[in-house]
Amino acid sequence: MSITCGQSSTCGAGVDNLEPPPCCQESETLDQLSGYDLRIIQPRHGYRFSVDPLLLADFAGVRAGESCVDLGTGCGVIALLLARLCEDCSVAAIEFQQAVARIAERNVVLNGLSGRVEVVEEDVVSVKSRFPVDSFDLVVSNPPYRRPGTGKVSPRAGRDDSRHESTAALADFLAAAKYLVKPSGRICLIYHTSRLAELMAQAAQQKLAPLRLRMVHGNSRMEARMFMIELAKGRSGELRVEPPMMVRGEDGGYSEEKLRIYRGRG
Repeated sequence: MSITCGQSSTCGAGVDNLEPPPCCQESETLDQLSGYDLRIIQPRHGYRFSVDPLLLADFAGVRAGESCVDLGTGCGVIALLLARLCEDCSVAAIEFQQAVARIAERNVVLNGLSGRVEVVEEDVVSVKSRFPVDSFDLVVSNPPYRRPGTGKVSPRAGRDDSRHESTAALADFLAAAKYLVKPSGRICLIYHTSRLAELMAQAAQQKLAPLRLRMVHGNSRMEARMFMIELAKGRSGELRVEPPMMVRGEDGGYSEEKLRIYRGRG
């Protein structure tokens, strides 16, 4: 289900390659999410965003007037999507890799969202030094899902930091989310299914209640590799398991739901 943007043969509908503007370096590419009127600068050979940010932004369903925070924003895709999906929300985009945070800042400026999206260079384990408790209505995150020392080591600079737990583990992301979210707020994550049981156990330790769960499949014959979950602080309720998300249909083409998400507001 991984869709690497910037490569026209795999991106699919809604993601277009553009000629880089003068602000782009030779080591970068410029891609467009046409359904959201967004242009995204990202490393040519480092970590490149996949379909996951679009699925998570759609799942989160940002609401009018909400204050939002993206933990581990990367080049800022989820934060920018939230800002486009809701014209009167504000977004803090937290990223600990300095070089990546600089790209996120340039993407904010490039898309004219400087007044609504703020990039904060900080590690998730240190959010208490930058924000008061209960600061946000919505916390979103696509945390690294590989434990240190597992999986293949990527030769691409920055890619391992985005996929492997280097400076922060899953427990740190959940603790930061709990600290930042308001009691009436929501936490929405997308994560690898191999760690679903662990996430549920750690959420229970943090007294975060699961409210919604949705599995993401490549197609109806494939096992789910990712899932999206909504958690809440200080609230309880029955867990609602939503119909699964299929990236591709029976004919091998992109599913109608995925195409709808890519079309965005277009």
